[in-house]
Amino acid sequence: MMLMLSLLFKIIPKRSKLEESIIEIQNGDTQLQNEIIQKYKPFVAKTVSSVCKRYIQESDDEFSIGLIAFNEAIEKYSCEKGRAFIAFSELVIKRRVIDYIRKESRQPDIALDFTPNDDDGDMSTQSHIDIKQALDQHNLMLEQEQRKAEIELYVDQLKDFGLTIKDLQEQSPKHEDARQNAINVAKTLVEHEELKTLLFEKKQIPMKLLQSYVTVSRKTLERNRKYIIAIAIILSGDFVFLRDYIKGGAY
Repeated sequence: MMLMLSLLFKIIPKRSKLEESIIEIQNGDTQLQNEIIQKYKPFVAKTVSSVCKRYIQESDDEFSIGLIAFNEAIEKYSCEKGRAFIAFSELVIKRRVIDYIRKESRQPDIALDFTPNDDDGDMSTQSHIDIKQALDQHNLMLEQEQRKAEIELYVDQLKDFGLTIKDLQEQSPKHEDARQNAINVAKTLVEHEELKTLLFEKKQIPMKLLQSYVTVSRKTLERNRKYIIAIAIILSGDFVFLRDYIKGGAY
């Protein structure tokens, strides 16, 4: 009996006090929800700052996005999936902040009049050049930060499937045609809702069902399983930069 209990506790992870509170909130305790949100504001600010690469204050728009995302994490968290709430909420916050930054970066740049003013002479021209260079540098830094944050999110999602970046390096098909075939299989996985749902629910490829959609042999699917899953994660998520790598054949 003791052995059975021991095994049971190994299978079912113990919930933290925070996760017990999340369950109470999901059952309708709005007062506790407000208390948790207030208590974890520093955590939200720290997480948002890690994405923005600067100190974030509560008055910043990015903080508001992070707070909304934290509340979303409270509502969507599921203990049954075995993931700690803090890790789950951090992922949701980062994803929402990145979405916000991308949306903002797509806005037209500030309109600048590069026609020198007669009264200003050369100084006006140089000033405009300096401003443009500063904007270009800012946009470059922003893109680099977005790339880094996107990779961090990707690594987190790979962990859900028991995969690592090292796995991709080792499991990537050596030949271009084999790599493209695997990418096509991954596309099939995410384009058909039933396949995609099973993939993300079971954290494995539904091989038997998938074979009715593709002409690739079971043996080849098994051999490229990790690579196919990794590509499917990219194609099903908002991974703008990683999608570009796929298009360029970097994977």
